[in-house]
Amino acid sequence: MIISAPLVIFMCITFVLVFLFVKTIDRRKWLTFLVSLVITPFIYFYAVYPIINIFSDYHHQKYFSAKLWKEKPALRYELSDDMIASEILIGMTKQDVEVQLGPYEWLSWDFGTETHDNNRWNYGLGIEPGAFNTEKECIEIVFNNDKVIDTRVYKEAIKFDAKD
Repeated sequence: MIISAPLVIFMCITFVLVFLFVKTIDRRKWLTFLVSLVITPFIYFYAVYPIINIFSDYHHQKYFSAKLWKEKPALRYELSDDMIASEILIGMTKQDVEVQLGPYEWLSWDFGTETHDNNRWNYGLGIEPGAFNTEKECIEIVFNNDKVIDTRVYKEAIKFDAKD
C-alpha cells in the first residue's frame, strides 16, 4: 500500500474522532491515547473505508508488481497509477511487456486500415470501487519500432451480455 495524502488525512480524522469518543469513557489521557491508537486502524478499515468506497471512487494505490498484475486482474487499477507514474514500461520491447504483464487482452482498432493495430495493446484494469461507478478502466500501451512509447488509461462503459 502506498501512503498517500488522502490516506493520512482520513486516518488522522478517524484518530481524532475515536480519541474524542474514548475520552468520554475515561478521562486518563495516556489510556485514551493508547486505546485510540490501537482502535483507529480497525475503525478506519472496517467502517470509514467501506463508506468512502460506497460514495466515491477513492482506492488505495499499490506499488507495481508483475506478480500481482497477473494474479489479481480485477485489482490492476490499484497498480496502474504507480506503473504509469514511474514509466516502467517506456522503452520496453513487446517481449518485455509480455513478460511483465502477460499477453495482451485485445488490440486497438485502426480505422485507417480497418484492422486491429498490433502496435496498440490493451489490458483491463478492473472496476474501481464505488456505488455509482458505471465504467471500467483500461490501459492502452502504444508501441513504435517494437518499443513502448506511451501508456494511456481510459474508461469504458461496463457491458453485460444478455443470455438467451
